[in-house]
Amino acid sequence: MKEDRIRNWDQLNAALFEDSWYSPHGRFRGPFLFRGMTNASWNLETSLMRLGGHYPDVESSLLRNFRKYAHRDSAHGDSFWHWMAVAQHHGLPTRLLDWTFSPHVAAHFATDDFNDAAVDGVVWAVNVIRLQDLLPAKMRKVLRQQEAFIFTTAMLDRFASSLGEFDNMLKKEQPVVLFLEPPSLDDRIVNQASLLSFMSPVTVRLDQWLADRCPHLARKIIIPASVKSEIRDKLDMMNLTERMMFPGPDGLSKWLKRYYSPLNLIEVTYENASIGGETKIGVIEKAENGVLWVRLFTAHAESGEARLQSQDDGHWYDTQLQHKVTVKPRATPARCEAALAHLAALRGGSWLQRRQQADALRKAWKAGHNP
Repeated sequence: MKEDRIRNWDQLNAALFEDSWYSPHGRFRGPFLFRGMTNASWNLETSLMRLGGHYPDVESSLLRNFRKYAHRDSAHGDSFWHWMAVAQHHGLPTRLLDWTFSPHVAAHFATDDFNDAAVDGVVWAVNVIRLQDLLPAKMRKVLRQQEAFIFTTAMLDRFASSLGEFDNMLKKEQPVVLFLEPPSLDDRIVNQASLLSFMSPVTVRLDQWLADRCPHLARKIIIPASVKSEIRDKLDMMNLTERMMFPGPDGLSKWLKRYYSPLNLIEVTYENASIGGETKIGVIEKAENGVLWVRLFTAHAESGEARLQSQDDGHWYDTQLQHKVTVKPRATPARCEAALAHLAALRGGSWLQRRQQADALRKAWKAGHNP
């Protein structure tokens, strides 16, 4: 399975839109669906799998009781597949996984959780058209008749009215993966350009199936932790925020909480005691090609500079000293006195003026000593 590790915004877009030319339409409408996750080490495990225990045995009970106790207006009609999409939408553990038509929406979900700001994120891309070619003939026929490459709940109703019936129907052809377009229940689904994947049997994990069956139809785009801040800020500038993904007070509050969090302050701990062995506060001053230029502080004084990068092994390193470090977002306030004073000086201009004066003096000195 192909894996791209990007280093900046331009590389991310090149990777997201790779092979997006679709000859049958003569348009840049690539055959890919995307899924973003804030931690690249996570697999494509469903929420039902994460229940643990004998999760296959409780799947039907979860859905049956959801239909029983949910408000009667939660789903229109009595379609089983419609109810299943509604249940996924409202957080019930199911065998469904969320995907999107939009590569930038996926990038949003790979970078939106500041609690995971110090770990690599990932965007999965799968070729949905080629994957649907692997479906049983009778299911491909329905797609062709509808001139579609994604199922709707109405189309799936033709095959089965329950999970047990569906799994039994495909027992000789399992495992099978299909993609379902959920009904437009609210603005959240519409704004996220949402899709759902579904596997039969319930115990099959999609990433393992892709790796074993068709690794050429999927790829992973790794967003290093040291690049996340650039990607996140540029997505915000494009109005791809929680406020748009989750319209309403909840999404608005989540966006504002992240937007006003001091994510340019980080805690940096050098694992090698000979070069410090203590936790320092870093103020991010610049980000370039996956390297963070950081000014370091102890509680009350400046302590030097560092170039920090999240490298291929997923660990952070000081690239100048070639030492491993631990980075945590949102530094502890008690350690931040000198760093906050530094930022206050930046905002007030005094520190910047001193830096400019020092640069001017150095240039004048060099000019005076050059023949």
